[in-house]
Amino acid sequence: MWARVLRLVLLVLLAVPALAWFVVKPVRVVAPEVVGMICPQPFLCVETAASEPQALGLYDEARAFVDGRVGPLEGQPRVVFCSSEDCANRFGLGDRSAVTFGTLGTVIGPRAWKPYYVRHELIHHLQGQRFGVLRRLFMPSWLIEGMAYALSQDPRPTLAEPWQAYRTHFTDWLARIGPERMWQEAAGL
Repeated sequence: MWARVLRLVLLVLLAVPALAWFVVKPVRVVAPEVVGMICPQPFLCVETAASEPQALGLYDEARAFVDGRVGPLEGQPRVVFCSSEDCANRFGLGDRSAVTFGTLGTVIGPRAWKPYYVRHELIHHLQGQRFGVLRRLFMPSWLIEGMAYALSQDPRPTLAEPWQAYRTHFTDWLARIGPERMWQEAAGL
C-alpha cells in the first residue's frame, strides 16, 4: 500500500515539472540554456552574443527606473531577451510581446526591445515580490496591468482595450490615494 502511494507521489513529482516544461512554455525561463539561449550573467540571457550589449543596456535602464520610481526590486530578476520569433515561440509568447512568469523570470520578445516594455515587465516582477505570485493572480486587472502601463511610462497615447481602460482606472485611482500610499492601498485590494 505505502509502496504504491510512494510510487504515485514520485511519478507526480517527476511528471508535473516535465509536463510544465512542454505545456507552459514560459516556465522555460528557469533553464533557458536548455532551449539554446546564452546566459552571460545569471540574470540575463540572449539569443546571440552580439545582442548582449543592447539587452544589458535595456535591463540596466529598466532596473534603475523601477528601483528609483516604482519600488526597489529584490535580487536580480532574470530576463531572457529573444531577438527572433523562433525564440519567442520556444518560450510560448504567442501574440504577447513579453511575459513575466511569476518571480521566476521574464521573456522579452523581438517586438519588446524598448525601455518601456522592459520596465513594464520588471514592474510585474516587483508586483510578484510585493503581493506574492498567487495573490497577484487574483488582484484586479486594472491594478496589475494599469500599474505596469502607467508607471512604465509607456508612450503610446492610446492602448488597445482593455489595456487603455486599465491604465486610466489605475491613473485615476493613484491620483486619489497618492503615490506614497500606492503599495499599501494596493495590498488591501
